[in-house]
Amino acid sequence: MKYVLVTGGVVSGLGKGVTASSIGVVLKACGLRVTTIKIDPYLNTDAGTMSPFEHGEVFVLDDGGEVDLDLGNYERFLDIKLTRDNNITTGKIYQAVINKERRGDYLGKTVQVVPHITDEIQDWIERVAMNPVDGKEGPPDVCVIELGGTIGDKIFSPHNDSGILDAGDIESMPFVEALGQFSYRVGPGNFCLVHVSLVPVLNVVGEQKTKPTQHSVRGLRRLGLAPDVLACRSTEPLEEHVEVKLSQFCHVPISNIVNLHDVTNIWHIPLLLRDQKAHEAILKVLELQYAGKVPREPKLAEWTERATKFDKLKTPVNIAMVGKYTGLSDSYLSVLKALLHASVAMERKLVVDWVPSCDLEDSSARENPEAHKKAWKLLKGADGILVPGGFGDRGVQGKILAAKYARENNVPYLGICLGMQIAVIEFARSIMKLCGANSTEFDPTATPPCVIFMPEGSKTHMGATMRLGSRRTYFHVHGCKSARLYGNATSVDERHRHRYEVNPDMVPDFERAGLQFVGKDESERRMEIIELPSHKFFIGAQFHPEFKSRPGKPSPLFLGLIAAASGQLEPLLQRSCSNLTKTHTNNGKVQIRKLYPTVPVKSQLNSLVNGYYPNGTGIHT
Repeated sequence: MKYVLVTGGVVSGLGKGVTASSIGVVLKACGLRVTTIKIDPYLNTDAGTMSPFEHGEVFVLDDGGEVDLDLGNYERFLDIKLTRDNNITTGKIYQAVINKERRGDYLGKTVQVVPHITDEIQDWIERVAMNPVDGKEGPPDVCVIELGGTIGDKIFSPHNDSGILDAGDIESMPFVEALGQFSYRVGPGNFCLVHVSLVPVLNVVGEQKTKPTQHSVRGLRRLGLAPDVLACRSTEPLEEHVEVKLSQFCHVPISNIVNLHDVTNIWHIPLLLRDQKAHEAILKVLELQYAGKVPREPKLAEWTERATKFDKLKTPVNIAMVGKYTGLSDSYLSVLKALLHASVAMERKLVVDWVPSCDLEDSSARENPEAHKKAWKLLKGADGILVPGGFGDRGVQGKILAAKYARENNVPYLGICLGMQIAVIEFARSIMKLCGANSTEFDPTATPPCVIFMPEGSKTHMGATMRLGSRRTYFHVHGCKSARLYGNATSVDERHRHRYEVNPDMVPDFERAGLQFVGKDESERRMEIIELPSHKFFIGAQFHPEFKSRPGKPSPLFLGLIAAASGQLEPLLQRSCSNLTKTHTNNGKVQIRKLYPTVPVKSQLNSLVNGYYPNGTGIHT
C-alpha cells in the first residue's frame, strides 16, 4: 500500500479537499486503484450535530455515516463509495482508545497520547486503507489522506519562550505526530507528503510573496514532517524566479513544485496537475514508476471535455435556491454540485439565485421591505425553484410560500427532504383547506399533523439517531415523471437524513385531493416521492438525491429540474422511455411487461383501480 498525505498551511480554505481529490483522479487515470481518508482534528465523533455555519454541509454516505463535506468531493471526483471509517476524528480515536482501556486491552498500563492515541491513528489508517471502495475485489493501490486544519501557522504569544505559539497545530498535534511515525512505519518509497500552501500577491507591490510558504514549511519540518511536493495556490501562474526561490528555501526540487492557480472551474485542477507532471513527481517518491503498476500516462479525455464544455456554456438557466443558510454556499455544497452536473449535461449555464426563505415571509415586508422585495423578485424571475433540506422552524413559512408560488404558477419545483415536507403542508393548507396543517417539528400540537416524528427516532439523543444512509424506494405509479427520469426503474437506492416523515394516515386524503405519492419504502407506510401529475414539474423527495450525483452521472431528479426549467423535459423523458422493457405476445402485439415486480401485486391492483395507472399499460400479474 502506498500513501499520499495532503496537508495545508498559511490559511484555511485553500482547497486541500479539491487538491486531494484531484491527485486521486490523476493517479486513478494512471491505472491505479485509489481510496481516500479525511482526518478532522475536532473532538466531535462525526459531523452530524454540527451547524452548517460551523463546518459546511454534512455529507451522508451509504452506510449512514455523517461526515465532512470533503468526502463528498472524493466520491464525486473519484466515483467511489466511502464508509464512515474513511472519516477520522479526534472524537472517534479517543472513544476507541477509552473503550479499549475499559476492556483492559492495555493490560494495566498508563494510557497516554503517545503511544496509545498515535498508535490507534496509525492502525486505523492501515485498516481502512485496505478496504476497496470502487466495487472491485482486493485492496487499493494508493490511499490519499487529507489532514484537516493548518500546519505551521504561527502567532505571537507571551506564554512561549520563543514568543511564538503554534495556533493551528494544537488540536492536530496527535495526528501530526502519528503521521510522522507512520512515515517511518511504512518505510521509504511508500509515503509521499504534498503540502498545499499560499503564495499571495500584495496589491501595494504586485509581487508574489514566498515568505508565508517558507514559514509554513519550516513549521512542518519542526513537527517532524518534510514535504515531498509543494502545491502552491495563487491567483496567477507562478513566476519562474518564485519557483526557484521556493525550491531553494523549502528544499523541494523545482520539478516537485506544482502551481494550482485560479481556474474557471475545479474540473481543470486534475488537468493542471497532469500538465505539470505532478503524477510523475508523486510516483517517483512512491517508487511506483519502477513497480510496473503504471502502464500509461494519465487518461483524462473525459475531464478535459467536461471542463472545456463548462467554459463554453452560454445559455443561462436560473434556479432559485430557497433556504435558511444562503449566506454560506458550503451549506448546500452537494446540492450546488448536483445542479452543476445536471446543467452541464443539459448544456445550460447554471445561475443560482440565493433566496433567504425568511425574506419571503410577510414579517419581512414590515421589518425589511427592501430584502422582501428583492427575495420575491428573484423567486419570480427564476426558471426553477429548489427548496433543500434543513432543520428548525426559522424560515419555514417562506419555504411554504415558495412551494405555493411554484405550484400555482407552474414553475418547475424540486423539494428535498424538508422541501418535500413543506410542499405537503402547503398542499394541505391551500388545496385541502386544512388551515392548521403543519409538521410536529414546528408545532407539536398541529391539527392535522401532516408531518410527524418517526416512531423509531430518539428525542433525547441527537447524534446518529436519524434515518440515515442508503434506503430503497419503490415506484408505485406507472408513467410518473420520477420513474421515467430514473430510466423506468422499479426501485432506486438513495441516501436519507431525516427525523420526520409524512403522516401515513393522511396519505389517502392527499391522494384523493390529487397529490400522488409515487415512491414509497418497502412497508408502503413511509412516503418517499411526491408528484403533482398536472404540473409541468413538481416533485418532492424525502431522500437526498444530491449525495449520489456525479459529474458524468447527474442525479435524475436534478436533471429533470434543469430540463424542465430550460424547456427540455419532454425530450429527456422520451429518451428515458426508450429504456422501457417490452415483451412480445404470441399474437405479435407488443405489451409492456410487469414493471414493478418488487411491489406487491395487491398494491398495483389497488393503484390501477384508483386510476393511478393509465389504461392499456398491460401489467401482468
